[in-house]
Amino acid sequence: MIAMGDTMAHIQYSAETSPFLLQAKDFLVEARRLKPGPARNELREVAKVLRELAEFEIRFHSASDRDQRRSDQA
Repeated sequence: MIAMGDTMAHIQYSAETSPFLLQAKDFLVEARRLKPGPARNELREVAKVLRELAEFEIRFHSASDRDQRRSDQA
């Protein structure tokens, strides 16, 4: 989703739109198809890291949006 500001467009990030979260979901789907073992564990670990990146991305963009709104109000 794109929100229009005074001077430029900003992309609003959410859990639903995070490419990291979408990739994590794909890795988990693939991991569930495998039998328990090292390959499955590796895919689950990659999914975990991607979820962490998605959370960081959302927090980062939320903070950036807050800072932008504050500077617009000043």
